[in-house]
Amino acid sequence: MRERIKVTVTQLPQDAANLEAGWQALVAHVRQQESELVLLPEMPFYPWLFRELPVSPLAWETAVAVHETWLPRLAELAPAVVATSRPVTVAGKRLNEAFIWEMDGGYRALHHKHYLPDEPGFWEASWYHRGDPVFDPATVSLASGKEVRLGFLVCTELWFMEHARAYGQAGVQLLLNPRATERQTRERWLVGGRAAAIISGAYTLSANQWEGTEHPPMLGGQGWVVAPDGEVLVRTEDNAPFQSVEIDLALADGAKQLYPRYVEG
Repeated sequence: MRERIKVTVTQLPQDAANLEAGWQALVAHVRQQESELVLLPEMPFYPWLFRELPVSPLAWETAVAVHETWLPRLAELAPAVVATSRPVTVAGKRLNEAFIWEMDGGYRALHHKHYLPDEPGFWEASWYHRGDPVFDPATVSLASGKEVRLGFLVCTELWFMEHARAYGQAGVQLLLNPRATERQTRERWLVGGRAAAIISGAYTLSANQWEGTEHPPMLGGQGWVVAPDGEVLVRTEDNAPFQSVEIDLALADGAKQLYPRYVEG
């Protein structure tokens, strides 16, 4: 049986001045496309905190609060499942929490980002704590009644390909890669997404923050969907910031039996 679902990937404006208009356009796109799963960029609802040092605990807590206020608005994308990450503070630890939002089940935290860069523009290890090295798959029920098995690789985690392989062996059909990355590295990230798809036998979905075209942007947009054989199905661009495509979950299931995924480690 062919288990087809419609997924949407995004690049969203990173600044508050343009985010609202971008969000309204996304809501209209998702409704028109009848999308069943929407992937948003990493920490999408507040300007990127990690450009500079020193760390500001007040700025962190402001970002936490702003993301909290956006959570009820995820319902505007219903009945689609929404996937992204956000800053949280748990037991005194600052974390980057990947989660899904479901129309019936609400909010479900699935992963805390473990691999953190620490360099100009991306001082993440200085700003917040590493999550536990836990990469567990999750099964999500869509509004259509279909189920999809997915796992998160948040931004830098895409490059740790052992997790893509482990997710594939656990039957994951979608690898989700919300990110915040530079324009000049977009093709490099697409190479990583294609490799992860081939290694896992899963569709790889990515969404990126976007700083627009009015100045040389650091965060450069471009989301994409890559098939299990490494074919790029869609990618977003500045003039097309949302892309939707129908994918076949059965194709991801069958890919697990093909080279190189069946080779024992």
